[in-house]
Amino acid sequence: MEQEQPVRVGRRLAAIVAADVAGYSRLMGLDEVGTARTLREHRKVTDALVAKHGGRLVKSTGDGVLLEFPSVVDAVECAVAVQAVMAERNQGIPEDQRMLFRIGINLGDILIEGDDILGDGVNVAARLEGIAEPGGICISSFAYDQVRGKVPVDFTDLGEQTLKNITRPVKAYACSIGAAIGSSSMSTLGNKLLQLPKKPSIAVLPFDNFSSDAEQGYFADGITEDIITTLSYISSLFVIARNSCFVYKGKARDLRKVGEELGVRYVLEGSVRRSADRIRVTAQLIDAMTGNHLWADRYDRPLKDVFDIQDELTKEIVSALRVVLTEGEEARVWQRSTNNVGAWGDAVRGFDYIWRGTAADIITARKYLTSAIAQDPMYAKAIAMLACTHYFDVRFAYTNAIEEAKRQLAELTDQALALDPNEPYAIVMKANVLVFEERFDEAIEVAKRATAISPNDALIWLALARDYISGGRPAEGEQAIRTGMRLNPFFPVNYLAVLGDALIHQGKNSEALDVLCELVRRNKNYISAHLHLAGLYSEAGELDKVRQEIAEVLRINPSYRVPMAKNFYLSSDAVRKEAFLDALRRGGLPT
Repeated sequence: MEQEQPVRVGRRLAAIVAADVAGYSRLMGLDEVGTARTLREHRKVTDALVAKHGGRLVKSTGDGVLLEFPSVVDAVECAVAVQAVMAERNQGIPEDQRMLFRIGINLGDILIEGDDILGDGVNVAARLEGIAEPGGICISSFAYDQVRGKVPVDFTDLGEQTLKNITRPVKAYACSIGAAIGSSSMSTLGNKLLQLPKKPSIAVLPFDNFSSDAEQGYFADGITEDIITTLSYISSLFVIARNSCFVYKGKARDLRKVGEELGVRYVLEGSVRRSADRIRVTAQLIDAMTGNHLWADRYDRPLKDVFDIQDELTKEIVSALRVVLTEGEEARVWQRSTNNVGAWGDAVRGFDYIWRGTAADIITARKYLTSAIAQDPMYAKAIAMLACTHYFDVRFAYTNAIEEAKRQLAELTDQALALDPNEPYAIVMKANVLVFEERFDEAIEVAKRATAISPNDALIWLALARDYISGGRPAEGEQAIRTGMRLNPFFPVNYLAVLGDALIHQGKNSEALDVLCELVRRNKNYISAHLHLAGLYSEAGELDKVRQEIAEVLRINPSYRVPMAKNFYLSSDAVRKEAFLDALRRGGLPT
Protein backbone atom coordinates (compact mmCIF):
# COMPACT_ATOMS: atom_id res chain seq x y z
CA MET A 1 0.00 0.00 0.00
CA GLU A 2 1.44 3.34 -1.06
CA GLN A 3 2.15 5.74 1.79
CA GLU A 4 0.27 9.04 1.44
CA GLN A 5 2.67 11.90 0.76
CA PRO A 6 2.48 14.80 3.24
CA VAL A 7 1.25 18.15 1.92
CA ARG A 8 4.21 20.48 1.40
CA VAL A 9 4.08 23.40 3.85
CA GLY A 10 6.15 26.52 3.39
CA ARG A 11 6.15 30.26 3.95
CA ARG A 12 6.74 33.33 1.84
CA LEU A 13 5.99 37.06 1.72
CA ALA A 14 3.20 37.93 -0.72
CA ALA A 15 0.61 40.53 -1.66
CA ILE A 16 -2.80 39.07 -0.80
CA VAL A 17 -6.05 40.32 -2.31
CA ALA A 18 -9.48 39.38 -0.98
CA ALA A 19 -12.58 40.46 -2.87
CA ASP A 20 -16.31 39.84 -2.73
CA VAL A 21 -19.58 41.32 -3.96
CA ALA A 22 -21.26 43.80 -1.63
CA GLY A 23 -24.86 42.76 -0.86
CA TYR A 24 -24.59 39.54 -2.86
CA SER A 25 -27.26 37.74 -0.80
CA ARG A 26 -29.70 40.59 -1.44
CA LEU A 27 -28.99 40.47 -5.19
CA MET A 28 -29.49 36.69 -5.22
CA GLY A 29 -32.82 37.18 -3.44
CA LEU A 30 -33.93 39.58 -6.17
CA ASP A 31 -32.86 37.40 -9.11
CA GLU A 32 -30.89 34.26 -8.36
CA VAL A 33 -30.30 33.09 -11.93
CA GLY A 34 -29.61 36.56 -13.33
CA THR A 35 -27.20 37.47 -10.52
CA ALA A 36 -25.20 34.26 -10.94
CA ARG A 37 -25.02 34.84 -14.70
CA THR A 38 -23.94 38.48 -14.26
CA LEU A 39 -21.21 37.50 -11.82
CA ARG A 40 -19.86 34.92 -14.27
CA GLU A 41 -19.76 37.56 -17.03
CA HIS A 42 -17.97 40.05 -14.76
CA ARG A 43 -15.50 37.38 -13.67
CA LYS A 44 -14.43 36.74 -17.28
CA VAL A 45 -13.27 40.36 -17.44
CA THR A 46 -11.78 40.61 -13.95
CA ASP A 47 -9.97 37.26 -14.22
CA ALA A 48 -8.29 38.53 -17.39
CA LEU A 49 -7.14 41.64 -15.50
CA VAL A 50 -5.74 39.47 -12.70
CA ALA A 51 -3.75 37.42 -15.22
CA LYS A 52 -2.55 40.58 -16.99
CA HIS A 53 -1.15 41.94 -13.71
CA GLY A 54 0.61 38.70 -12.80
CA GLY A 55 -1.87 37.53 -10.15
CA ARG A 56 -2.88 33.99 -9.23
CA LEU A 57 -6.38 32.86 -8.29
CA VAL A 58 -5.94 30.88 -5.08
CA LYS A 59 -9.58 30.01 -4.59
CA SER A 60 -13.11 31.12 -5.35
CA THR A 61 -15.90 30.95 -2.77
CA GLY A 62 -19.27 31.84 -4.24
CA ASP A 63 -19.10 35.59 -4.74
CA GLY A 64 -15.60 35.93 -3.26
CA VAL A 65 -12.06 35.33 -4.48
CA LEU A 66 -8.65 35.08 -2.85
CA LEU A 67 -5.72 36.17 -5.03
CA GLU A 68 -1.96 36.24 -4.63
CA PHE A 69 0.45 38.66 -6.34
CA PRO A 70 4.24 38.75 -6.21
CA SER A 71 4.17 42.58 -6.09
CA VAL A 72 1.96 44.91 -4.05
CA VAL A 73 2.12 47.49 -6.83
CA ASP A 74 0.74 44.92 -9.28
CA ALA A 75 -1.96 43.96 -6.77
CA VAL A 76 -3.13 47.56 -6.26
CA GLU A 77 -2.94 48.40 -9.97
CA CYS A 78 -5.05 45.31 -10.70
CA ALA A 79 -7.58 46.28 -8.02
CA VAL A 80 -7.81 49.81 -9.45
CA ALA A 81 -8.32 48.44 -12.97
CA VAL A 82 -10.99 46.04 -11.72
CA GLN A 83 -12.94 48.76 -9.91
CA ALA A 84 -12.67 51.09 -12.91
CA VAL A 85 -13.93 48.51 -15.39
CA MET A 86 -16.72 47.54 -12.97
CA ALA A 87 -17.77 51.18 -12.72
CA GLU A 88 -18.03 51.23 -16.52
CA ARG A 89 -20.01 47.99 -16.64
CA ASN A 90 -22.43 49.31 -14.01
CA GLN A 91 -23.27 52.45 -15.98
CA GLY A 92 -26.96 52.57 -16.90
CA ILE A 93 -27.89 49.93 -14.31
CA PRO A 94 -30.21 51.00 -11.45
CA GLU A 95 -28.22 51.55 -8.25
CA ASP A 96 -30.02 48.81 -6.31
CA GLN A 97 -29.12 46.27 -9.02
CA ARG A 98 -25.44 47.14 -9.47
CA MET A 99 -22.81 44.54 -8.64
CA LEU A 100 -20.08 46.27 -6.63
CA PHE A 101 -16.87 44.61 -5.49
CA ARG A 102 -15.15 45.28 -2.17
CA ILE A 103 -11.42 44.66 -2.22
CA GLY A 104 -8.93 44.26 0.64
CA ILE A 105 -5.15 44.14 0.11
CA ASN A 106 -2.39 43.21 2.54
CA LEU A 107 1.33 42.52 2.36
CA GLY A 108 2.22 39.74 4.74
CA ASP A 109 3.75 36.39 5.49
CA ILE A 110 1.65 33.46 4.25
CA LEU A 111 1.58 29.77 5.00
CA ILE A 112 1.49 27.59 1.86
CA GLU A 113 -0.37 24.28 1.78
CA GLY A 114 -0.36 22.89 -1.72
CA ASP A 115 -2.14 25.49 -3.87
CA ASP A 116 -3.81 27.12 -0.86
CA ILE A 117 -2.48 29.97 1.28
CA LEU A 118 -3.27 30.56 4.95
CA GLY A 119 -2.15 32.63 7.88
CA ASP A 120 -2.48 36.03 9.49
CA GLY A 121 -1.54 37.86 6.27
CA VAL A 122 -4.53 36.29 4.51
CA ASN A 123 -6.87 36.96 7.42
CA VAL A 124 -5.97 40.66 7.49
CA ALA A 125 -6.70 41.00 3.74
CA ALA A 126 -10.09 39.35 4.24
CA ARG A 127 -10.97 41.68 7.12
CA LEU A 128 -9.87 44.75 5.17
CA GLU A 129 -12.18 43.66 2.37
CA GLY A 130 -15.00 43.66 4.93
CA ILE A 131 -14.48 47.33 5.82
CA ALA A 132 -13.96 48.50 2.21
CA GLU A 133 -16.74 50.56 0.69
CA PRO A 134 -18.71 48.97 -2.17
CA GLY A 135 -16.72 49.81 -5.28
CA GLY A 136 -13.71 50.63 -3.12
CA ILE A 137 -10.31 49.32 -2.07
CA CYS A 138 -8.89 49.11 1.44
CA ILE A 139 -5.22 48.33 2.02
CA SER A 140 -3.01 47.80 5.06
CA SER A 141 -0.21 50.21 6.00
CA PHE A 142 2.30 47.51 5.03
CA ALA A 143 0.90 47.56 1.49
CA TYR A 144 0.57 51.35 1.46
CA ASP A 145 4.26 51.83 2.29
CA GLN A 146 5.15 49.89 -0.86
CA VAL A 147 2.77 51.64 -3.28
CA ARG A 148 2.84 55.23 -2.03
CA GLY A 149 3.66 57.49 -4.98
CA LYS A 150 3.77 54.54 -7.38
CA VAL A 151 0.10 54.21 -8.36
CA PRO A 152 -2.08 57.03 -9.77
CA VAL A 153 -4.75 57.08 -7.05
CA ASP A 154 -5.31 59.03 -3.86
CA PHE A 155 -5.47 57.22 -0.53
CA THR A 156 -7.33 58.30 2.60
CA ASP A 157 -5.78 57.46 5.97
CA LEU A 158 -8.40 55.51 7.96
CA GLY A 159 -6.25 55.26 11.06
CA GLU A 160 -5.94 52.11 13.14
CA GLN A 161 -8.81 49.67 12.65
CA THR A 162 -9.91 46.95 15.07
CA LEU A 163 -10.62 43.97 12.82
CA LYS A 164 -12.59 40.88 13.80
CA ASN A 165 -10.40 38.04 15.12
CA ILE A 166 -7.20 40.05 14.49
CA THR A 167 -5.40 40.54 17.81
CA ARG A 168 -3.72 43.86 17.04
CA PRO A 169 -5.11 47.05 15.45
CA VAL A 170 -4.30 47.42 11.75
CA LYS A 171 -3.61 50.84 10.21
CA ALA A 172 -5.56 51.05 6.96
CA TYR A 173 -5.93 53.26 3.91
CA ALA A 174 -8.84 53.51 1.48
CA CYS A 175 -9.23 54.55 -2.12
CA SER A 176 -12.30 54.53 -4.33
CA ILE A 177 -12.22 54.38 -8.11
CA GLY A 178 -15.16 55.35 -10.28
CA ALA A 179 -15.75 55.22 -13.98
CA ALA A 180 -13.25 56.66 -16.39
CA ILE A 181 -14.15 60.23 -17.31
CA GLY A 182 -14.19 60.94 -21.03
CA SER A 183 -12.42 59.19 -23.84
CA SER A 184 -9.20 61.12 -23.30
CA SER A 185 -8.78 60.57 -19.56
CA MET A 186 -7.62 58.02 -17.00
CA SER A 187 -6.44 55.65 -19.72
CA THR A 188 -4.98 52.96 -17.51
CA LEU A 189 -7.61 53.30 -14.80
CA GLY A 190 -10.31 52.63 -17.36
CA ASN A 191 -8.18 49.91 -18.96
CA LYS A 192 -8.48 51.66 -22.32
CA LEU A 193 -5.77 51.89 -24.92
CA LEU A 194 -4.84 55.39 -26.03
CA GLN A 195 -4.25 55.89 -29.73
CA LEU A 196 -0.80 57.05 -30.73
CA PRO A 197 -0.62 60.68 -31.90
CA LYS A 198 0.23 61.26 -35.55
CA LYS A 199 3.41 63.12 -34.56
CA PRO A 200 6.39 61.51 -32.73
CA SER A 201 5.33 60.94 -29.11
CA ILE A 202 7.59 60.59 -26.10
CA ALA A 203 7.54 60.11 -22.33
CA VAL A 204 10.59 61.05 -20.25
CA LEU A 205 10.62 58.75 -17.23
CA PRO A 206 12.14 59.95 -13.93
CA PHE A 207 15.90 59.51 -14.04
CA ASP A 208 17.12 57.13 -11.33
CA ASN A 209 19.19 58.65 -8.54
CA PHE A 210 22.39 56.62 -8.25
CA SER A 211 24.07 59.11 -5.91
CA SER A 212 25.20 57.80 -2.53
CA ASP A 213 23.01 60.46 -0.88
CA ALA A 214 19.30 59.74 -1.32
CA GLU A 215 18.61 63.43 -0.70
CA GLN A 216 20.11 64.13 -4.13
CA GLY A 217 16.97 62.63 -5.65
CA TYR A 218 15.70 66.14 -6.33
CA PHE A 219 18.68 66.64 -8.65
CA ALA A 220 17.73 63.68 -10.84
CA ASP A 221 14.09 64.84 -10.79
CA GLY A 222 15.16 68.32 -11.84
CA ILE A 223 17.05 67.03 -14.87
CA THR A 224 14.01 64.96 -15.86
CA GLU A 225 11.68 67.96 -15.51
CA ASP A 226 13.96 70.24 -17.50
CA ILE A 227 14.09 67.77 -20.39
CA ILE A 228 10.28 67.48 -20.36
CA THR A 229 9.92 71.27 -20.26
CA THR A 230 12.35 71.77 -23.14
CA LEU A 231 10.75 69.11 -25.34
CA SER A 232 7.32 70.61 -24.59
CA TYR A 233 8.29 73.71 -26.62
CA ILE A 234 8.53 71.62 -29.81
CA SER A 235 5.26 71.66 -31.74
CA SER A 236 6.15 68.67 -33.93
CA LEU A 237 6.43 66.43 -30.83
CA PHE A 238 3.82 65.04 -28.43
CA VAL A 239 5.24 65.06 -24.88
CA ILE A 240 3.68 63.45 -21.80
CA ALA A 241 3.41 65.65 -18.70
CA ARG A 242 5.63 65.37 -15.65
CA ASN A 243 2.81 64.19 -13.40
CA SER A 244 2.12 61.09 -15.50
CA CYS A 245 5.79 60.30 -16.10
CA PHE A 246 6.53 60.42 -12.38
CA VAL A 247 3.93 57.72 -11.69
CA TYR A 248 6.70 55.31 -12.71
CA LYS A 249 9.29 56.71 -10.30
CA GLY A 250 11.06 53.96 -8.39
CA LYS A 251 9.16 51.18 -10.18
CA ALA A 252 10.40 48.31 -12.30
CA ARG A 253 9.37 49.31 -15.81
CA ASP A 254 8.08 47.29 -18.69
CA LEU A 255 8.65 49.94 -21.34
CA ARG A 256 6.16 48.42 -23.76
CA LYS A 257 3.52 48.66 -21.03
CA VAL A 258 4.57 52.24 -20.26
CA GLY A 259 4.16 53.18 -23.91
CA GLU A 260 0.74 51.53 -23.98
CA GLU A 261 -0.47 53.19 -20.77
CA LEU A 262 0.71 56.67 -21.76
CA GLY A 263 -0.11 56.33 -25.45
CA VAL A 264 3.39 57.13 -26.74
CA ARG A 265 5.82 55.52 -29.20
CA TYR A 266 9.11 56.48 -27.54
CA VAL A 267 10.41 56.42 -23.96
CA LEU A 268 13.52 58.10 -22.56
CA GLU A 269 15.01 56.73 -19.36
CA GLY A 270 18.29 57.30 -17.57
CA SER A 271 20.18 57.78 -14.34
CA VAL A 272 22.12 60.46 -12.48
CA ARG A 273 25.06 60.00 -10.16
CA ARG A 274 26.34 63.12 -8.38
CA SER A 275 29.57 63.03 -6.41
CA ALA A 276 31.10 66.22 -4.98
CA ASP A 277 31.65 68.51 -7.98
CA ARG A 278 31.11 65.88 -10.70
CA ILE A 279 28.04 64.38 -12.30
CA ARG A 280 27.46 61.29 -14.44
CA VAL A 281 24.30 61.05 -16.53
CA THR A 282 23.28 58.06 -18.63
CA ALA A 283 20.30 58.07 -20.99
CA GLN A 284 18.71 55.86 -23.60
CA LEU A 285 15.88 56.42 -26.04
CA ILE A 286 13.75 53.35 -26.73
CA ASP A 287 10.99 52.50 -29.17
CA ALA A 288 8.30 51.26 -26.76
CA MET A 289 6.52 49.29 -29.49
CA THR A 290 9.53 47.18 -30.51
CA GLY A 291 11.84 47.51 -27.52
CA ASN A 292 14.66 48.65 -29.85
CA HIS A 293 17.22 51.21 -28.66
CA LEU A 294 17.36 54.26 -30.91
CA TRP A 295 20.16 55.99 -29.04
CA ALA A 296 22.13 55.76 -25.79
CA ASP A 297 24.97 57.77 -24.26
CA ARG A 298 26.79 58.59 -21.05
CA TYR A 299 28.04 61.96 -19.87
CA ASP A 300 30.73 62.28 -17.18
CA ARG A 301 31.34 65.97 -16.52
CA PRO A 302 31.95 68.63 -13.87
CA LEU A 303 28.76 69.56 -12.02
CA LYS A 304 28.77 73.03 -13.56
CA ASP A 305 28.17 71.42 -16.96
CA VAL A 306 24.78 69.98 -15.98
CA PHE A 307 22.94 72.40 -18.25
CA ASP A 308 25.21 71.56 -21.19
CA ILE A 309 24.39 67.90 -20.63
CA GLN A 310 20.68 68.66 -20.79
CA ASP A 311 21.16 70.58 -24.05
CA GLU A 312 23.12 67.72 -25.59
CA LEU A 313 20.47 65.20 -24.49
CA THR A 314 17.75 67.28 -26.11
CA LYS A 315 19.73 67.57 -29.35
CA GLU A 316 20.21 63.80 -29.44
CA ILE A 317 16.47 63.20 -28.95
CA VAL A 318 15.52 65.73 -31.63
CA SER A 319 18.01 64.14 -34.01
CA ALA A 320 16.92 60.56 -33.28
CA LEU A 321 13.25 61.42 -33.84
CA ARG A 322 14.10 63.47 -36.97
CA VAL A 323 12.30 66.52 -35.66
CA VAL A 324 12.77 69.87 -37.37
CA LEU A 325 12.51 72.92 -35.13
CA THR A 326 10.91 76.15 -36.24
CA GLU A 327 12.92 79.35 -35.94
CA GLY A 328 11.04 80.35 -32.80
CA GLU A 329 11.51 76.91 -31.25
CA GLU A 330 15.24 77.03 -31.95
CA ALA A 331 15.47 80.23 -29.92
CA ARG A 332 13.34 78.91 -27.07
CA VAL A 333 14.71 75.38 -26.78
CA TRP A 334 18.31 76.46 -26.28
CA GLN A 335 17.53 79.43 -24.02
CA ARG A 336 18.38 78.79 -20.37
CA SER A 337 16.39 80.14 -17.45
CA THR A 338 19.50 80.19 -15.26
CA ASN A 339 23.16 79.18 -15.28
CA ASN A 340 23.33 79.04 -11.48
CA VAL A 341 23.25 75.40 -10.29
CA GLY A 342 22.37 76.37 -6.71
CA ALA A 343 19.46 78.56 -7.79
CA TRP A 344 18.26 75.85 -10.13
CA GLY A 345 18.36 73.23 -7.36
CA ASP A 346 16.27 75.36 -4.99
CA ALA A 347 13.82 76.18 -7.77
CA VAL A 348 13.39 72.49 -8.57
CA ARG A 349 12.48 71.86 -4.94
CA GLY A 350 10.09 74.79 -5.00
CA PHE A 351 8.34 73.58 -8.16
CA ASP A 352 7.82 70.16 -6.58
CA TYR A 353 6.03 71.67 -3.57
CA ILE A 354 3.84 73.84 -5.80
CA TRP A 355 2.59 70.76 -7.68
CA ARG A 356 1.53 69.23 -4.36
CA GLY A 357 -0.73 72.24 -3.87
CA THR A 358 -1.72 72.35 -0.20
CA ALA A 359 -1.47 75.58 1.83
CA ALA A 360 1.54 74.22 3.76
CA ASP A 361 3.23 73.11 0.53
CA ILE A 362 2.79 76.57 -0.98
CA ILE A 363 4.54 78.15 2.03
CA THR A 364 7.46 75.73 1.66
CA ALA A 365 7.61 76.34 -2.10
CA ARG A 366 7.81 80.08 -1.48
CA LYS A 367 10.87 79.62 0.77
CA TYR A 368 12.76 77.62 -1.85
CA LEU A 369 11.83 79.96 -4.69
CA THR A 370 12.83 83.03 -2.67
CA SER A 371 16.21 81.38 -2.07
CA ALA A 372 16.58 80.60 -5.78
CA ILE A 373 15.85 84.21 -6.75
CA ALA A 374 18.30 85.50 -4.15
CA GLN A 375 21.01 83.44 -5.87
CA ASP A 376 19.94 84.52 -9.37
CA PRO A 377 17.75 87.66 -9.46
CA MET A 378 17.39 87.24 -13.26
CA TYR A 379 15.75 83.79 -12.96
CA ALA A 380 12.46 84.55 -14.74
CA LYS A 381 10.83 81.12 -14.31
CA ALA A 382 11.52 81.09 -10.56
CA ILE A 383 9.97 84.55 -10.25
CA ALA A 384 6.93 83.43 -12.26
CA MET A 385 6.47 80.41 -10.02
CA LEU A 386 6.82 82.60 -6.93
CA ALA A 387 3.97 84.63 -8.41
CA CYS A 388 2.08 81.35 -8.75
CA THR A 389 2.25 80.80 -4.98
CA HIS A 390 0.33 84.04 -4.52
CA TYR A 391 -2.19 82.95 -7.16
CA PHE A 392 -2.85 79.83 -5.06
CA ASP A 393 -3.36 82.06 -2.01
CA VAL A 394 -6.06 84.04 -3.82
CA ARG A 395 -7.75 81.24 -5.73
CA PHE A 396 -7.99 78.81 -2.82
CA ALA A 397 -8.24 81.31 0.06
CA TYR A 398 -4.95 80.22 1.63
CA THR A 399 -4.59 83.71 3.12
CA ASN A 400 -6.82 86.37 4.63
CA ALA A 401 -4.75 89.09 2.96
CA ILE A 402 -6.30 88.57 -0.47
CA GLU A 403 -5.62 92.04 -1.87
CA GLU A 404 -1.96 91.88 -0.84
CA ALA A 405 -1.65 88.46 -2.50
CA LYS A 406 -3.16 89.89 -5.71
CA ARG A 407 -0.65 92.75 -5.61
CA GLN A 408 2.27 90.36 -5.17
CA LEU A 409 0.96 88.20 -8.01
CA ALA A 410 0.76 91.16 -10.39
CA GLU A 411 4.15 92.67 -9.45
CA LEU A 412 6.09 89.40 -9.64
CA THR A 413 4.41 88.51 -12.94
CA ASP A 414 5.42 91.82 -14.50
CA GLN A 415 8.95 91.36 -13.14
CA ALA A 416 9.25 87.90 -14.72
CA LEU A 417 7.89 89.11 -18.06
CA ALA A 418 10.32 92.03 -18.09
CA LEU A 419 13.17 89.52 -17.79
CA ASP A 420 11.72 87.03 -20.29
CA PRO A 421 8.61 88.02 -22.29
CA ASN A 422 8.32 84.45 -23.59
CA GLU A 423 8.42 82.58 -20.26
CA PRO A 424 5.23 80.47 -20.51
CA TYR A 425 4.45 80.38 -16.80
CA ALA A 426 4.87 84.14 -16.51
CA ILE A 427 2.42 84.51 -19.40
CA VAL A 428 -0.05 82.20 -17.65
CA MET A 429 0.26 84.24 -14.47
CA LYS A 430 -0.47 87.39 -16.49
CA ALA A 431 -3.65 85.75 -17.75
CA ASN A 432 -4.59 85.01 -14.13
CA VAL A 433 -4.05 88.66 -13.20
CA LEU A 434 -6.35 89.70 -16.05
CA VAL A 435 -9.04 87.24 -14.93
CA PHE A 436 -8.97 88.65 -11.40
CA GLU A 437 -9.44 92.07 -13.02
CA GLU A 438 -12.38 90.61 -15.00
CA ARG A 439 -10.64 91.31 -18.33
CA PHE A 440 -11.64 87.88 -19.60
CA ASP A 441 -11.18 88.26 -23.35
CA GLU A 442 -7.66 89.63 -22.86
CA ALA A 443 -6.87 86.77 -20.46
CA ILE A 444 -7.85 84.18 -23.07
CA GLU A 445 -5.64 85.72 -25.75
CA VAL A 446 -2.69 85.89 -23.34
CA ALA A 447 -3.13 82.26 -22.27
CA LYS A 448 -3.37 81.14 -25.91
CA ARG A 449 0.06 82.69 -26.47
CA ALA A 450 1.45 80.47 -23.70
CA THR A 451 0.10 77.33 -25.42
CA ALA A 452 1.65 78.51 -28.68
CA ILE A 453 5.06 78.75 -27.01
CA SER A 454 4.74 75.47 -25.08
CA PRO A 455 2.10 73.40 -26.91
CA ASN A 456 2.83 70.20 -24.96
CA ASP A 457 2.49 71.60 -21.44
CA ALA A 458 -0.62 70.08 -19.85
CA LEU A 459 -0.69 72.65 -17.04
CA ILE A 460 -0.83 75.50 -19.54
CA TRP A 461 -3.78 73.83 -21.28
CA LEU A 462 -5.41 73.52 -17.85
CA ALA A 463 -4.93 77.25 -17.30
CA LEU A 464 -6.31 78.09 -20.74
CA ALA A 465 -9.35 75.91 -20.03
CA ARG A 466 -10.06 77.89 -16.86
CA ASP A 467 -9.78 81.15 -18.77
CA TYR A 468 -12.14 79.96 -21.51
CA ILE A 469 -14.71 78.95 -18.89
CA SER A 470 -14.39 82.23 -16.99
CA GLY A 471 -14.69 84.14 -20.26
CA GLY A 472 -17.97 82.49 -21.25
CA ARG A 473 -16.54 80.01 -23.76
CA PRO A 474 -17.01 76.68 -21.89
CA ALA A 475 -17.09 74.42 -24.96
CA GLU A 476 -13.59 75.59 -25.87
CA GLY A 477 -12.72 75.18 -22.20
CA GLU A 478 -13.80 71.55 -22.31
CA GLN A 479 -11.73 70.96 -25.43
CA ALA A 480 -8.69 72.55 -23.78
CA ILE A 481 -8.95 70.52 -20.56
CA ARG A 482 -9.36 67.30 -22.54
CA THR A 483 -6.18 68.19 -24.44
CA GLY A 484 -4.46 68.59 -21.09
CA MET A 485 -5.82 65.22 -19.94
CA ARG A 486 -4.43 63.48 -23.02
CA LEU A 487 -1.02 65.01 -22.37
CA ASN A 488 -1.33 63.95 -18.73
CA PRO A 489 -3.18 60.58 -18.69
CA PHE A 490 -2.67 60.14 -14.93
CA PHE A 491 -3.98 63.65 -14.29
CA PRO A 492 -4.59 64.85 -10.70
CA VAL A 493 -8.04 65.77 -9.43
CA ASN A 494 -7.87 69.47 -10.31
CA TYR A 495 -8.31 68.47 -13.97
CA LEU A 496 -11.64 66.92 -13.00
CA ALA A 497 -12.63 70.14 -11.24
CA VAL A 498 -12.02 72.15 -14.41
CA LEU A 499 -13.78 69.59 -16.61
CA GLY A 500 -16.77 69.61 -14.25
CA ASP A 501 -16.90 73.41 -14.37
CA ALA A 502 -16.78 73.38 -18.19
CA LEU A 503 -19.67 70.91 -18.31
CA ILE A 504 -21.74 72.95 -15.81
CA HIS A 505 -21.33 76.09 -17.90
CA GLN A 506 -22.62 74.19 -20.95
CA GLY A 507 -25.67 72.94 -19.08
CA LYS A 508 -24.40 69.35 -19.11
CA ASN A 509 -25.35 68.92 -15.47
CA SER A 510 -25.67 65.14 -15.48
CA GLU A 511 -22.17 64.69 -16.93
CA ALA A 512 -20.81 67.33 -14.56
CA LEU A 513 -22.33 65.52 -11.58
CA ASP A 514 -20.58 62.28 -12.58
CA VAL A 515 -17.24 64.07 -12.94
CA LEU A 516 -17.48 65.92 -9.62
CA CYS A 517 -18.63 62.84 -7.71
CA GLU A 518 -15.62 61.01 -9.14
CA LEU A 519 -13.43 63.87 -7.91
CA VAL A 520 -14.88 63.59 -4.40
CA ARG A 521 -14.37 59.84 -4.44
CA ARG A 522 -10.71 60.45 -5.21
CA ASN A 523 -10.27 63.34 -2.77
CA LYS A 524 -13.09 64.13 -0.34
CA ASN A 525 -11.24 67.24 0.91
CA TYR A 526 -11.25 69.11 -2.41
CA ILE A 527 -13.30 72.22 -1.57
CA SER A 528 -14.09 73.35 -5.11
CA ALA A 529 -15.81 70.03 -5.89
CA HIS A 530 -18.18 70.51 -2.95
CA LEU A 531 -18.82 74.13 -3.98
CA HIS A 532 -19.69 73.09 -7.54
CA LEU A 533 -21.86 70.22 -6.29
CA ALA A 534 -23.72 72.67 -4.06
CA GLY A 535 -24.44 74.80 -7.13
CA LEU A 536 -25.63 71.78 -9.14
CA TYR A 537 -27.92 70.52 -6.38
CA SER A 538 -29.32 74.03 -5.97
CA GLU A 539 -30.27 74.11 -9.67
CA ALA A 540 -32.00 70.76 -9.18
CA GLY A 541 -33.93 72.09 -6.15
CA GLU A 542 -32.28 69.60 -3.77
CA LEU A 543 -31.65 71.93 -0.84
CA ASP A 544 -30.80 69.13 1.61
CA LYS A 545 -27.92 68.06 -0.62
CA VAL A 546 -26.81 71.68 -0.95
CA ARG A 547 -26.59 71.86 2.84
CA GLN A 548 -24.63 68.61 2.94
CA GLU A 549 -22.06 69.98 0.49
CA ILE A 550 -21.71 73.24 2.42
CA ALA A 551 -21.22 71.20 5.59
CA GLU A 552 -18.35 69.43 3.81
CA VAL A 553 -16.83 72.80 2.83
CA LEU A 554 -16.92 73.96 6.46
CA ARG A 555 -15.55 70.62 7.66
CA ILE A 556 -12.53 71.11 5.41
CA ASN A 557 -12.14 74.83 6.19
CA PRO A 558 -14.28 76.16 9.07
CA SER A 559 -13.24 79.71 8.11
CA TYR A 560 -14.57 79.52 4.54
CA ARG A 561 -16.99 82.35 3.72
CA VAL A 562 -19.00 83.56 0.72
CA PRO A 563 -16.52 86.36 -0.17
CA MET A 564 -13.79 83.72 -0.59
CA ALA A 565 -15.96 81.96 -3.18
CA LYS A 566 -16.02 85.16 -5.24
CA ASN A 567 -12.32 84.71 -5.98
CA PHE A 568 -12.92 81.05 -6.75
CA TYR A 569 -15.91 81.44 -9.09
CA LEU A 570 -14.52 83.77 -11.73
CA SER A 571 -17.03 84.32 -14.52
CA SER A 572 -18.01 86.92 -17.07
CA ASP A 573 -21.63 85.82 -16.53
CA ALA A 574 -22.67 87.99 -13.57
CA VAL A 575 -26.13 86.40 -13.35
CA ARG A 576 -24.72 82.87 -13.17
CA LYS A 577 -22.12 83.92 -10.61
CA GLU A 578 -24.72 85.52 -8.34
CA ALA A 579 -26.94 82.42 -8.60
CA PHE A 580 -23.96 80.30 -7.55
CA LEU A 581 -23.16 82.54 -4.57
CA ASP A 582 -26.83 82.60 -3.58
CA ALA A 583 -26.88 78.80 -3.60
CA LEU A 584 -23.96 78.79 -1.16
CA ARG A 585 -25.74 81.25 1.13
CA ARG A 586 -28.96 79.22 1.11
CA GLY A 587 -26.92 76.12 1.87
CA GLY A 588 -25.63 77.75 5.04
CA LEU A 589 -22.23 79.12 4.04
CA PRO A 590 -21.58 82.11 6.34
CA THR A 591 -21.30 85.54 4.78
